[in-house]
Amino acid sequence: GPVVTEAYYNQPEQTANSKIRDGQTIWHRMGDVGYFDEQGRLWYCGRKSHRVVTSDQTLYTILCETLFNSHPAVLRSALAGVGPKGHQQPVIVIEPVEGKYPSSKKERKQLAAEILDWGNRQLKGKSITHLLFHRSFPVDYRHNAKILREQLATWAQNKIR
Repeated sequence: GPVVTEAYYNQPEQTANSKIRDGQTIWHRMGDVGYFDEQGRLWYCGRKSHRVVTSDQTLYTILCETLFNSHPAVLRSALAGVGPKGHQQPVIVIEPVEGKYPSSKKERKQLAAEILDWGNRQLKGKSITHLLFHRSFPVDYRHNAKILREQLATWAQNKIR
């Protein structure tokens, strides 16, 4: 549409990766991943750049986070990948609901095991073994919904070393 920019300012590589010329029209590659199921419904999985690729599975943010977010102690979750693509370790980072942040190491361990079990039972053959608690996710200053997953992944990498 007319609101799509033709190029990113001084970023030729990003422009080449995201802007597709079709005659006079410019298409913008969003970087989102999804699929159509057997009933023709479109399922949104999240950003391609945010997926976690291990040596034996690929995990998508929205599919995983939706499952973990359904736990009563979870305000929101974020899937992060630690390590190089293709060999990442999946980490689910949990921001607990107010008043549910575990105060002791024992409570953290118990709640982490409960939440991991909760989410992994629903992941259909995929699994996450690392869980970290975070008091408040880094988010885009323009709106609280866009979690800055790259920052969270760096934070997680420093925590699980």
